[in-house]
Amino acid sequence: MSSASLRLLSKTKETARIVVVGAGSAGIASATKLLEQGFRNVLILEAEDRIGGRIHTIPFADNVLDLGAQWCHGEKLNVVYEKVKDLDLLSVTEDHYDTCKCVRSNKEVLADGIADQLKSIAYNSIPDRQTELQNFEGSLGDYINSKYWKELAQLPPIDRSIAEEFLEVFHKFESSVEASDHLFEVSGKGHLEYWLCEGELLLNWRDQGYKRFLRLLMKSREDQPDDLGILKGHVLFNRRIAEINWEGSDELTIRCWNGEILTADHVICTVSLGVLKEQHEKLFVPALPSSKVRAIEGLKLGTVDKFFLEFEQPPLPEDWPGFNCLWLKQDLEELRASERFWLESVFGFYPVSKQPRVLQGWIIGPHARHMETLTEEKVLEGLLWLFRKFLPFPMAHPKRFLRTQWHANPNFRGSYTFRSTYTDALRTGAWDLEAPLTDVGGQPRIQFAGESSHRHYYSTVHGAVETGWREADRLDHYYRSRTARL
Repeated sequence: MSSASLRLLSKTKETARIVVVGAGSAGIASATKLLEQGFRNVLILEAEDRIGGRIHTIPFADNVLDLGAQWCHGEKLNVVYEKVKDLDLLSVTEDHYDTCKCVRSNKEVLADGIADQLKSIAYNSIPDRQTELQNFEGSLGDYINSKYWKELAQLPPIDRSIAEEFLEVFHKFESSVEASDHLFEVSGKGHLEYWLCEGELLLNWRDQGYKRFLRLLMKSREDQPDDLGILKGHVLFNRRIAEINWEGSDELTIRCWNGEILTADHVICTVSLGVLKEQHEKLFVPALPSSKVRAIEGLKLGTVDKFFLEFEQPPLPEDWPGFNCLWLKQDLEELRASERFWLESVFGFYPVSKQPRVLQGWIIGPHARHMETLTEEKVLEGLLWLFRKFLPFPMAHPKRFLRTQWHANPNFRGSYTFRSTYTDALRTGAWDLEAPLTDVGGQPRIQFAGESSHRHYYSTVHGAVETGWREADRLDHYYRSRTARL
């Protein structure tokens, strides 16, 4: 038996060195679980100067904002909800997204009766998907279009132009849910891999933000905002990874961009799918196996960005619970020929729970990625032009403006993942991404966690947390079973 094999066999929970790459939901979940399971040498390397990853809660206006994950999606079988359900931390979000006004680019506000009919057709297609998509060969966009026009034909006639405009804005809204550039790249059948947790789907964190959940995982002290709880001494910030060398059967070597070199017996990689897509060829030495590369290439991570505008007073009339932007064909053609072309993918603005003076907007896809390259002043200028174009009343000038840049950040390169038609074509999925890289004896060397590696709860925090726990349990099981054999 080689000296490397003997060394590895001598490792125990107390001596095994585990490096977790990333202090997002999955990384924090895995590290805290490992410590609770009796592992002692657990170290998180985080590229940013903060914990949270795509959870990013910041002070803003009257309390806080979530620049990333914003809601707890569902209750039943949701590990986030299960963790906090008795702590009185969550509230049901107001129905702004259902009751918002539909405004055309000529300032015409759709009558509530017409808007409600169109919304009903669009939103009612969602539960029907569970049965109708099982044998559907096209994209989610194909399915929604077919369903929409079929249902619309059974109603009293609605102006065709208005119906088309609403369908377009619904596509954009639904693309923000999927994180797709458009719905024609979302797999119809693959869409069914996602499981909705029953219960309220938009539970907000009131005035504490999603970071409150991470603090619970870490057992942080209430009176110390920056306390890392049980992770104190286990996190190194500003440690972007340049290379993970897993060659041979001995220890792994991790090289950071700042030149620092660390060694480990196990690495749990929780970086986003966007980072894997961009860096896997250089990040892993030797190269990843073909099945892993196929999963990285086949799964898709899109861009969804947010705008936050703070005003001196609530910016919308009391009877305006937000608004969607419906483009007239001629106006849209003119927009596409201008430098403000990116505004086409800004689909609506809505109030923020517990933030009466803040308006939140959304943008998706390639236009979001372009927006991220513009100056903040240029973006705000575009949004104010959009308000003047659509709204039948003047808007005050915001006192503060903020936009997200999830794709431009090299530590994320996007927002969250979905199953594309290309995923289907490559016959891959989360099962290939989650598979650990092991040595000949079955010892996990590199493990993968994060929302993209969850088979059913991808794109969510509860999915990311489950994958972190999954990988902690994998190591716990390995050491327990090995001890039993000895």
